[in-house]
Amino acid sequence: MKTPETGKTIAEAAQGYLEAVRAARSGNTARTYANAMAAFLRVLREYQLEPESPVSALNENGIIWLLSYLNVFSSATEHLYTQAVKGFYQYLAAEQLSEINLSRLEQLIRRRSRRTGQRMPQFPREDIERLLKFVNNFTNNLSDNPIERLRALRDRAFLLTLADTGLRVHEACSLRRGDIDWQEHRAIIIGKGDKQAVVRFSTRSLQALKDYLSARAALDGSSGRPLSSLPLFARHDRGAGRKVKPITTATGRNIVNERARQALGEEAARSITPHSFRHYFVTTVLRASGNLKLAQALARHASIQVTQRYAHLSDDELDRRYHEIFEHKTDRHEDR
Repeated sequence: MKTPETGKTIAEAAQGYLEAVRAARSGNTARTYANAMAAFLRVLREYQLEPESPVSALNENGIIWLLSYLNVFSSATEHLYTQAVKGFYQYLAAEQLSEINLSRLEQLIRRRSRRTGQRMPQFPREDIERLLKFVNNFTNNLSDNPIERLRALRDRAFLLTLADTGLRVHEACSLRRGDIDWQEHRAIIIGKGDKQAVVRFSTRSLQALKDYLSARAALDGSSGRPLSSLPLFARHDRGAGRKVKPITTATGRNIVNERARQALGEEAARSITPHSFRHYFVTTVLRASGNLKLAQALARHASIQVTQRYAHLSDDELDRRYHEIFEHKTDRHEDR
């Protein structure tokens, strides 16, 4: 058996771990893990284990200290930070940087961590439908300014794509023109967990994409690159100039925020994020089909328990039958 490497400090090992996370995970996940590791290093310092100490000095007791520190935080934050630090321990074991008893680590986490409460997804369905109606009408009043025109067509296609595919914002921003199978109305993507998945597109989202790409034809044609390699959603700002550059997830969030403010006003827009469209997608499937397995497959949820969290939002039949029973019961009592 190989012995752990010597020479690395806890801080250096943490940096190596975070670099590996950034290379393999989304930007949001990488930021969360960085926050978790910063908290973990603070906790270690409180227990007289400085980040400059040799990493071989770290053992599973660190997770006990972390869970004690996280006790004043929400159970959701505790869960996120614990998973991040657990990943760090697994990294240390895999890279043979320290002798970690992973079995004991798992037992400590199970015994000492709180259960995360499941919050029901909440989102303003009617406001999202108003927003989609607003962007659908963009073609009735397009600007003569070519950049503003491109932005309007892009933003309409982007929001309809989020609503009708269930794509996560970073997945939508990463799409290339060649990813779309226009005949089959679908795309093959690399989604969460680095897994390949098929995503279906509605007729209205594909038509919006065609309108946008048609208006972008001259820009794409002068790029000198194969059309299939170009981003599906491009930047249209001074920084991009005449180059065809993909939008970032930050731009995707800005598109949602800006168009929501235009359609609904400042206050209503605060409750709408890119992920609200994913909630909208799942509940639309459930409302139309009542089929949890179908919704799970289309949303690409790893566990059906995640999909079940949305079921209460589509239980119109249960609501109707409940009120039929109890309202009629009240009426009968009043007739006596």
